Amino acid sequence: MVNVPKTKKTYCKSKECRKHTLHKVTQYKKGKDSIAAQGKRRYDRKQSGYGGQTKPVFHKKAKTTKKIVLRLQCQGCKHVSQHPIKRCKHFEIGGDKKGKGTSLFYSLESMNKEKVSSSFV
Repeated sequence: MVNVPKTKKTYCKSKECRKHTLHKVTQYKKGKDSIAAQGKRRYDRKQSGYGGQTKPVFHKKAKTTKKIVLRLQCQGCKHVSQHPIKRCKHFEIGGDKKGKGTSLFYSLESMNKEKVSSSFV
């Protein structure tokens, strides 16, 4: 499981900054496919009419995970850069930090909530 902080101080390579600044971290997501793209128009034209499936449909998927891509936005100039990291099954941004020798280090707020909820039971 990979846990990444919500902000990261790293180098910004835009012309305005060109220095280490604080960046907001989000996860990259693929945009919606355009229906006007040439390949999509060609595929739709070929598929139209009788004749069934015209192009091969891929079934031999080998990978079980995708590479995680971090989207880093500079808080000074709003320049966006992307930073790919390794493959992982579980990924989260800004989760609870893991302490030394413990399974998870909970914040004081979450511990207080647990005490309050257990006292009412």
